[in-house]
Amino acid sequence: MDPALNVLGGRLEPCSMRPLTGFFRDGCCNTGAEDRGRHTVCVIVTAEFLALSKYLGNDLSTPRPKFNFAGLTPGDRWCLCATRFLQAAQEFAAPQVVLAATHARSLEIIPMELLRAHACDGDKNGDRDGIG
Repeated sequence: MDPALNVLGGRLEPCSMRPLTGFFRDGCCNTGAEDRGRHTVCVIVTAEFLALSKYLGNDLSTPRPKFNFAGLTPGDRWCLCATRFLQAAQEFAAPQVVLAATHARSLEIIPMELLRAHACDGDKNGDRDGIG
């Protein structure tokens, strides 16, 4: 099996192990046929984004012990659905994106220019030196 690629054309880097993220809960924004939401965009969540997500019906900040989910806090990295990222951008509440950890399939939904516009510092040109 070929390694997954990121939006920069390189190997997909991990997004987060704490909290453990990804559709497959492997720490990466991998995707597959079963991932209908396409959880492919590695973001650094903000209070503004978490409030928007809660308002839209997906409360990511409240702990859900039943699902072993501690809830997200600003600064956490998370594999976000590509369509939700696009919606947040349209609402001027998009979180920062970690391009090297964002799956290439995100480009089927989100233009690269929009991802770059929200890239975290040091990641805008693909010159990151680690996953921070």
